[in-house]
Parts: sequence; C-alpha cells; structure tokens
Amino acid sequence: MTAVIEYDAGNIRSVIHALERLGAGEVELTSDPGRIMAADRVILPGVGDASVVLESLRKAGLAELVCNLKQPVLGICAGMQILCSHTEEGDVDGLGIFRTRVKRFRPDDPSLKVPHMGWNKLENMSGPLFEGLPEATYAYFVHSFYAEPCHDTVALCTHGVDFSAALKRGNFYGTQFHPEKSGPAGAAMLANFMKL
Repeated sequence: MTAVIEYDAGNIRSVIHALERLGAGEVELTSDPGRIMAADRVILPGVGDASVVLESLRKAGLAELVCNLKQPVLGICAGMQILCSHTEEGDVDGLGIFRTRVKRFRPDDPSLKVPHMGWNKLENMSGPLFEGLPEATYAYFVHSFYAEPCHDTVALCTHGVDFSAALKRGNFYGTQFHPEKSGPAGAAMLANFMKL
C-alpha cells in the first residue's frame, strides 16, 4: 500500500489520480500514524507556503513520524522543501532530512518571472527516480522558492540560478517539480518510485 499523507496541503488529489492512472495498486489518503508506518511507501505532497505546510504537518503530529520512516518517502514541491534544513518562506527550520536551505528566487534579470512556472529541463539526473529517462528531460514547475544545490542533489534545473530539481538522502526522495503534472516523463518517475 502507498500512503499519501493527508495534512491540509494542496495538490493531494492530483497526486492520487496520477497514481491511479498508473495502476499503482492500493493508494490510501491518510493521516493515521499506524497506516503511514505500515505503508510500503509514502508520498508527502504539498502546494503553497512551505512554512504553512510544515505547521500543518506538525499540528497533525506527523512531523517526527515522517523523519523516522524507513520505507521510500517522496516529497513533492513544498513537500520536498519542508524536508530541507531551513526555508526562507516564513523563516522556519524544516525537518532536516536534506542538508540544504530553501531560498526565494531573486532574479537579476527582470525577464525571469517569479514564480518559476512551466516546463523546464532537468540536468545532471541520477538515481532510481530517473531510470530509463534521457538527460535533459522536461518537467513541470510552479514555485517561488528553491533548494540550493547540495550533496543530496540528484537533478538540477536553472532559473536565473542553478537549484535542486530533485534530492535524495537514504530512503527519502524529493522533487521540486510536479511529476503528476509532467506528462509521460513524470508518470515514468512515479512508476520508478512505485518500484522502490
């Protein structure tokens, strides 16, 4: 069973629908600690203000539980950012899984819009999420904050600055982009996660 954590964050339904389209087996939307701990894999979706998403997770009593999960965990968008050490969005500490900071885009070039929205290519892709996908695969982004490149970075993207498009540490994975909105390539990434 795949647990999609329910904690008052946006974008949860589109992730569930994407998994259903893949024929991913049992997918359960849950905030029950026992069900999350028992799942084969866990997805932490999220859209919007990372500090609000993090506070929702903490209020639900799930923050410490997430940090202690041993099965594959995928954080998407704000779900990835809250797994980082700190975010400028709300100036709060994250869960500290990924050893990097989340910063706001401040592009010097006025033609670079914030939020960074739309299709952009992934570079320096590595790891099991990207198995079978060619370098420079395109993915769909919607974000105003980004995780700085670090030792955990497994894919890069550029929007004025290089940033972490994907992160991995141990059993934890994160994507700044939305695989559920990234067409066939995103479906392949989700399928790869479901094989972990």
